[in-house]
Amino acid sequence: MNTSFLKKLHLEKKNNGTSIGQKDFKSDVYIDSYSPVDGKLIGSVGVTSRKDYDKVVSKAQQAFVTWREMPAPKRGEIVRQYGDELRKYKDALGHLVSYEMGKSLQEGLGEVQEMIDICDFAVGLSRQLYGLTMHSERSQHRMYEQWHPLGIVGIISAFNFPVAVWSWNAMIAMVCGDVCIWKASEKVPLCAVACQNILAKVLKNNKLPDGISSIVTGDYQVGEWMTSDTRISLISATGSVRMGKIVGKAVAERLGRSLLELGGNNAIIVTPSADLKLVLTGAVFGAVGTCGQRCTTTRRLIIHEDIYDQVKDILVKAYKQLKIGNPLDAKNHVGPLIDKAAVEMFLNAIKAAKDQGAHVLVEGGALKGKDYDSGCYVKPAIIEAENHMPIVQHETFAPILYLIKYKGGVEDAIALQNGVPQGLSSAIMTTNLREAERFLCSAGSDCGIANVNIGTSGAEIGGAFGGEKETGGGRESGSDSWKLYMRRQTNTINYSTTIPLAQGIKFDL
Repeated sequence: MNTSFLKKLHLEKKNNGTSIGQKDFKSDVYIDSYSPVDGKLIGSVGVTSRKDYDKVVSKAQQAFVTWREMPAPKRGEIVRQYGDELRKYKDALGHLVSYEMGKSLQEGLGEVQEMIDICDFAVGLSRQLYGLTMHSERSQHRMYEQWHPLGIVGIISAFNFPVAVWSWNAMIAMVCGDVCIWKASEKVPLCAVACQNILAKVLKNNKLPDGISSIVTGDYQVGEWMTSDTRISLISATGSVRMGKIVGKAVAERLGRSLLELGGNNAIIVTPSADLKLVLTGAVFGAVGTCGQRCTTTRRLIIHEDIYDQVKDILVKAYKQLKIGNPLDAKNHVGPLIDKAAVEMFLNAIKAAKDQGAHVLVEGGALKGKDYDSGCYVKPAIIEAENHMPIVQHETFAPILYLIKYKGGVEDAIALQNGVPQGLSSAIMTTNLREAERFLCSAGSDCGIANVNIGTSGAEIGGAFGGEKETGGGRESGSDSWKLYMRRQTNTINYSTTIPLAQGIKFDL
């Protein structure tokens, strides 16, 4: 395995796990990062101590005083420079994402491209942080609203998108005038160090405080420090529903702000009029892309009984053609799961489905042999099931696709699709305009994302990303998601010589 990309990203065997560029930090304990691709040690990242964590927050507070005073378009210029640096490092960083996380090289490069795209979006946004002007009921008064930076934004990201989700938050937060502290997943810590190395260079070249962007490294305890820290104005956390409930409660108890992007249990509805070519591509990539480790992964296929057997047959045939192996090899469709614990979870879910009466169409299992030495490779499974089964109601972060049959009209399919606790992404395959519009209306999909004739995964950065119900209700990336990273202020200016009160109240002295 050629790992020259590590040197290009200035990664070492042992890396600082706190804030790159700050020499007063030194780790005593390290997290080892092993690749799920081949099981080899890539490098180690220092764990942030409580003492160093407080130093990071203090430096972030100091940096905020400088950063918030810089005009937003000039902050956008810093983000533009970072986007240009990412273009230079796209190949190396894409390889690292693929090697440390296990997704295909195409997806790794695509994730870095997503970072570049969000930088471009944020640069434009830096000149569009608009407020509103409204008419006052009082004569010779003007009212308007404006938006100010929040302060420190804490970002807790998951392993499956080790760089893109951070950038969704950080680039938007930075043009808004916030500073960021990032706790990446301890399963992919080198990706965070690489991103910070690149950004630290941009900040240094512009003579800006390195506290504008910092990283902290460790397990759940470091996350707990962040969520309970009143100095951090917003916690943006991506992960499981279980984690989100803990984070949401901790932040709410201190009356802070949280932005939660949690689990998905995403379905594609396949109606009798569907174009089966679209169904095949959308369902298979949606189910096995990133080895089923996307929050937008297709986990349920809700198929009308009239075409159920036909769809089932083409899917089973397609799964037989899947190539599983090293994700840096372009001929392979499916790479490994993140670690052996994920493999165990996958196998337990298949067993649970069988115990609950589901019928396995394509048997999933752990793969062994010289090409699968890491112990993290599995064969994706297809299972015929009922929507109400406990295992179907639960999100398993692995490549299991449940086939569910529906009868009647599209309303019946929508009820099944909505009949789970999660509400992230959804899709319908149909050439019937009425079915499509029904799916998108207020009585249709209850998810934050609803697509017609495309799959559940592959969101673009221009739209707000997030979901409802147990998915957490957060929105990141595009549209007006920037408002979550700022505080709103209403201003009234009196340019008369008296002080009339609102609602006609009289107060004469």
